[in-house]
Amino acid sequence: MAKKDYYEVLGVIKSASSEEIKKAYRKLALKYHPDRNKGDKAAEAKFKEASEAYHVLSDKERRTNYDQFGHAAFEGAGGRGGFSNFDFSNAFSDIFGSDIFDDFFEGFGGSRGRRQRRSSDFRGADLRYDLSISLEEVYNGKKQEINFSSSEKCGRCNGYGAEPGSKPISCSACGGQGQVRSSQGFFTIQQTCPECNGSGEQISSPCKDCKGMCKKQTRKKISTNIPKGVDDGTRIRLSGKGEAGIKGGGNGDLYIFVSVEPHNIFKRSEENLFFEFPVSLADAALGTTIEVPTIDGGKAKVKIPAGTQNGKQFRLRDKGMPIMRNKDYGDLYIRTITEVPISLTKEQKNLLEQFKKLEDSKTNPGIKNFFEKAKRFWKS
Repeated sequence: MAKKDYYEVLGVIKSASSEEIKKAYRKLALKYHPDRNKGDKAAEAKFKEASEAYHVLSDKERRTNYDQFGHAAFEGAGGRGGFSNFDFSNAFSDIFGSDIFDDFFEGFGGSRGRRQRRSSDFRGADLRYDLSISLEEVYNGKKQEINFSSSEKCGRCNGYGAEPGSKPISCSACGGQGQVRSSQGFFTIQQTCPECNGSGEQISSPCKDCKGMCKKQTRKKISTNIPKGVDDGTRIRLSGKGEAGIKGGGNGDLYIFVSVEPHNIFKRSEENLFFEFPVSLADAALGTTIEVPTIDGGKAKVKIPAGTQNGKQFRLRDKGMPIMRNKDYGDLYIRTITEVPISLTKEQKNLLEQFKKLEDSKTNPGIKNFFEKAKRFWKS
């Protein structure tokens, strides 16, 4: 089902200000928050829908991309290699608004006082890399080199954003609490301070190298092994290879999403391979031996018995795909397709007409059985 327009979800116009978007989200969050609607799946769905819309529209860059490309701006990239940011580990706090829902229902007895952000709050974002590989590469496995843009911790300030030797000062916006509060009727809403991002501190003397950003953009190149037998859609996690963390937070992870390209001969179903092999009418009737390709680049011989019917399937054991994390292999299945001649010479036509005169019930038992059934059907 197509996603609803994010502006429509929040009930705001496209030119709405950031404050109007936040206000609209707060209203919906209060109404549909799971803590107020326990067991209500419809309310939970609306809460998630509103949170997703707020996650996009509350960020200037994400909102610009959405305005230009719609929902397609956040879909996975295709092609031989694509790259995009996302955060698996912090998805809930990011999408469902830790900045708004920290101690959201304080009116019901939530704790008060300063909330110090943990180092995990400053963990770097996870990264995604889309990798497309051939079926042959899946069979053999491969060492893949990946080039991508990421960030690394600033060496001068060690990821803290302040000039070495300087000390941070208390945040003027939240008074060092890390959070700001506002009242809405019965509720007191407490959210992460937008000025210090919850740290309760501000940098008095920014690092000269990173200008207080704590990290720098860089190009990275890493090599990783794609295992034999990997499935289409497999996700490979490279721990600590994502965006750099700041203020003591760890690095995010890099996730490689593998897609397997269609093959022009073989079709894959789990560890087994399939393909159709055309056989002439004469070979199907008289029998023959055919030579077929195998995924390892080799060849295999298959005996076609006399009288082989169209669609007959033959199996070659252990000629399929390797089973990941296993020494075993799947099988290769060959399905014969009897090819009827579409253009005959005069001599070929005469020979077939002679053959037709010699046909009897033993030659084509299937035809005889069908017409016997048809006769019984017409008489009934």
